[in-house]
Amino acid sequence: MQRAGRHGRQPPEGGPMENGMGQEPGTPEPAATTGPAAPRAPRARPRLVFHTQLAHGSPTERIEGFTNVKELYAKIAEVFDISPTEILFCTLNTHKVDMQKLLGGQIGLEDFIFAHVRGETKEVEVTKTEDALGLTITDNGAGYAFIKRIKEGSIINRLQTVSVGDSIEAINDHTIVGCRHYEVARMLRELPRAQPFTLRLVQPKKAFDMIGQRTRSSKSPGEARVASGKETLRLRTQGPAVLEEGPSPSEEEAAQRVDDLLESYMGIRDSDLASTMVEAAKGSPSVAQLAQGLDSVLGEFAFPQEFVAEVWAAVCHPKGDKE
Repeated sequence: MQRAGRHGRQPPEGGPMENGMGQEPGTPEPAATTGPAAPRAPRARPRLVFHTQLAHGSPTERIEGFTNVKELYAKIAEVFDISPTEILFCTLNTHKVDMQKLLGGQIGLEDFIFAHVRGETKEVEVTKTEDALGLTITDNGAGYAFIKRIKEGSIINRLQTVSVGDSIEAINDHTIVGCRHYEVARMLRELPRAQPFTLRLVQPKKAFDMIGQRTRSSKSPGEARVASGKETLRLRTQGPAVLEEGPSPSEEEAAQRVDDLLESYMGIRDSDLASTMVEAAKGSPSVAQLAQGLDSVLGEFAFPQEFVAEVWAAVCHPKGDKE
């Protein structure tokens, strides 16, 4: 899913773009000359090429030239000759439905992308006997909300036909395709108790579950050797993708705490949203200023004041910090 996240290295303003990258900072400009100069050959720019497979089994293909999640899905669909709407979500470095490996707003330069496509459709009748169904919902950034976690002992946990990874296509025949995860979570929370409702779910297509997960891509030598370390390609909803350093351990821990708060307050998990909120909190000297900042960029969430206060505390004064 994609939201404006942490600021990475921005390409020089007005600079050439290719595959979401601009000229590298620090590249020397051509020396000034007083007379006619021979034409300069254009500088070769690194190609960001990623390998991909369909999670249920397919040949390996290569994709490049995308700057956001929707373009990524379109590239995957093109090489496998399927519709982009067939793709429910993608995981990195494993073909399994592993919610810890979901592709979000950034991709490591050596990551291998597995696309999970539509499988069987099923309808499940649910009776809401308590306020919480026990679902945590996320979305793929391209129109599909799906189940990321099922709480043990919850209403949904007792329904054997519902699984993590199932996409929620409709609630009581009302399609929710195109809705964001927080909108779907709100709809489910607002359903009346003791009144049965129907979920139409689409499960991801599955195959060869015994194959071990892949931890590194099998790129040829020199291909996509843009950088080393923890650098990642940051996908954005607007503007080009950028190459940036991965988060520090302290930033990862803060984002995890905020993601846990999102789940407890709203029934959603969204690592990119959590990272955005961490950045906002780090730049806010008070809860009131954080509330103003979040309202200006994330007003559609209508975060309660209590939640905003907990986010600020989790980022700026986590337990164990010394005053």
